Amino acid sequence: MITIPNPYAALLMTAVRDAVLYQEGLLRSETIRDRSEHEEHYVYLTQFFEFLKKEYRQNEEEIGFPLEKLLPGE
Repeated sequence: MITIPNPYAALLMTAVRDAVLYQEGLLRSETIRDRSEHEEHYVYLTQFFEFLKKEYRQNEEEIGFPLEKLLPGE
């Protein structure tokens, strides 16, 4: 079990969201060589992001910053 201090929870959420967005852009790129490797990484990354959002929502009051403000549209 990993414990993330509340001030870092928002940073973790935005960092993983940014990684998802980067991977989406990379998958649209025509320059990647091993697409399947990137696709597999993208799947795991998006699953992790969904897990983090669920955990964040469960602890949102304690964290003190609403997920809707942190990640509009999510």
